[in-house]
Amino acid sequence: MKAMVLERVTDLKQESEPLVLRDCPVPKPLNGEILIKIKACGVCHTELDEIEGRTRPPKLPVIPGHEIVGEVVEKSDSVTKFKKGDRAGVGWIYSACGDCFFCGNGLKNLCSDFKATGKDANGGYAEYMKVNEHFAVTIPDVYKDSQAAPLLCAGAVGYRSLKLARMENGQNLGFMGFGASAHLVLQLAKYLYPESRFFVFARSASQREFAKKLGAFWAGDIEDNPPEKCLSIIDTTPVYKTILAALLNIVPSGRVVVNAISKEEFDKEILMNLDYKNHLWMEKELKSVANVTPDDLQDFINIAAKAGIFPTVEEYPLEEANKALIEIKNGSSIGAKVLRLA
Repeated sequence: MKAMVLERVTDLKQESEPLVLRDCPVPKPLNGEILIKIKACGVCHTELDEIEGRTRPPKLPVIPGHEIVGEVVEKSDSVTKFKKGDRAGVGWIYSACGDCFFCGNGLKNLCSDFKATGKDANGGYAEYMKVNEHFAVTIPDVYKDSQAAPLLCAGAVGYRSLKLARMENGQNLGFMGFGASAHLVLQLAKYLYPESRFFVFARSASQREFAKKLGAFWAGDIEDNPPEKCLSIIDTTPVYKTILAALLNIVPSGRVVVNAISKEEFDKEILMNLDYKNHLWMEKELKSVANVTPDDLQDFINIAAKAGIFPTVEEYPLEEANKALIEIKNGSSIGAKVLRLA
């Protein structure tokens, strides 16, 4: 099978083609596993973290990609959730132990044996992949393959962020950054909290205009002052300065939810400017989002289908995965990028 493979960690400022096209063996499903013929795979900022070593794969080479939609073409005899010909989706969670305290309490995302698709196991930048049936989800018929793919990470982790934001209808919600995840969560928040106002902080003028078209009450630059403060702000950016900006723009007892597997290092020293009285005083909170659960994936995609939430998608052939990644690195993204394989 064709696959775009990461063979070494590299600096994307110096290397514009970090992935190489290889011919790899088609994986064989073992007990409890399904084999998926991949139709579409989303391109995520987390792939940049893997390539540049911030979220380093435990071994190389590896096939990245964790927003996967395809057709079940083979399965082991023990599989009951899927049959051949079904559509299936796979997100960031590839597996968890199933036995620990966290797995037993619906928190597989916090399992110490958590394995990530496209990092700890081969992912979706390929023609085929295999996964245990319990970590794959069903795809509503309303979505085309390329529409469903971004929902499985950008959407699902955004959904988990929104749950952690503790929103109630009528309260203000903010977004730092407005890429693949935020543009989906804004639409979800509009559906769940129709009387709330949404505030978007983004460095790109085109992203700010996009946010307004999707229903943002206000959109400005990262360091602009909005007309009102927010109960919660979801930070979807790869940088640190947005954390301080978000803490300044939440109300007392408000919460900043950091929706990122990793942050880049170049502006980390800005955290030395944290001022307790202005940034954290009055019971403000800073909370991270760690991974997703299989329930997050299925619940979000089902709600999104019911709410009529569709991502804005730009498609690329598998062989142009490097181009899509560099465009994300350069910040030239509106909506989500997807590799189309069929």
